Amino acid sequence: MRRRTTRSLIAALTATLAVLASACDIGGPAAAAGNDKVIRIGAWYPLTGPLASFGIPERAGADAYFKSVNARGGINGRKIDWIVKDNANDPQQTVQIARRLVDQEGVVAIVAANGTSQSQATFPFVLEQSKVPVINTLGGDASWYEPSREGLFGLQTLYEDQAVALGDWVTRDGAKKVLVVHSDPKAFVNVSKVVGPAARKTDPEAQVERLSVKYQTTDYSPVIRKVKAARPDAVVLILTAAETASYLKEARLQGASRPTYGYAPVAAQATLTLGGKATEGLKALQLVKSPNDDDPAIQEFRTAMKKYERGQPADFITLWGWEAAKAFVEVAKTIEGPVTSESLTKAYQNARHVDTGVGPVLDYGPDRHLGTRDLQKVVVKNGRWESQGDFFTPPARD
Repeated sequence: MRRRTTRSLIAALTATLAVLASACDIGGPAAAAGNDKVIRIGAWYPLTGPLASFGIPERAGADAYFKSVNARGGINGRKIDWIVKDNANDPQQTVQIARRLVDQEGVVAIVAANGTSQSQATFPFVLEQSKVPVINTLGGDASWYEPSREGLFGLQTLYEDQAVALGDWVTRDGAKKVLVVHSDPKAFVNVSKVVGPAARKTDPEAQVERLSVKYQTTDYSPVIRKVKAARPDAVVLILTAAETASYLKEARLQGASRPTYGYAPVAAQATLTLGGKATEGLKALQLVKSPNDDDPAIQEFRTAMKKYERGQPADFITLWGWEAAKAFVEVAKTIEGPVTSESLTKAYQNARHVDTGVGPVLDYGPDRHLGTRDLQKVVVKNGRWESQGDFFTPPARD
């Protein structure tokens, strides 16, 4: 009798839990797949640690856009459930987060996440095993898209293409002797190596040298002494925003200021905040328009940031997140029927002329999984970043 009573209680409890799970929309992948009123997607960011200055604002920008879409009714009536985890910029933590997002949370895609090595560490599980697409990640290199990978789609012009644009730009501005100052991790080194060939392709007489700097160093005195000894006409920086600010302040202090150029991570509000007057005249590339522009799409962005992410700056980094989120929504809107991993992958393969209004127009295809190679030139004038001309396509890489 006792055994039958126990079994009856267990059966009743199991049935009750099943009803509750259905009512509350919980229960992981099965619940997510069966719910046509919610689009559940995930992401990871460095919300703690040395790169939180990038992760926090980028997350805020994407979050502001998703909140604004939900306030208008969602995507074709479906609300967005965007689940964000802190990976502290660590690849191993990111793999564990990816497993939780896919297996426990039941996300149909990873959207607008952050990190090259961190995201790449998840590809075997997320892309290959689980067939969950990874969309609009900040980061990446040529191996991600050449050749294209099933389920992997991006909108950030590759760092290698940014380096080509920098090499072309600095030599067209007349520099004959160029010094590339870069951090020492492999990712920075690889980008720095592209500047020289690109510069010499534009001007065969251009001389380009490289100077490696220990990652996250705070003392740039010896670095600037080496720069002065090299006597370059111009300097290209492949550094973080904080490193760029330290470099510029020390160069100004030692009287070693030269025309200075940087890739997209250099063009951040943090560079201006930390570098102060030493940043005036700094030239850089960007993935999006200046957040100071009067463009209606930029005004929409600034208004939403004030409403949904009060306290976070409406700067380039938040605009990166905003663009990634908006591009996803524009493509997802074209899906008729359930929004699944498979339908999202097909939608991206068929996506043409995706215009977020804040970045280059994006075009995808079955064999074209990176939506653009275009960039924007920006320069610091009177303490703020200003756009210079329209988006342009850099020369082809060798």
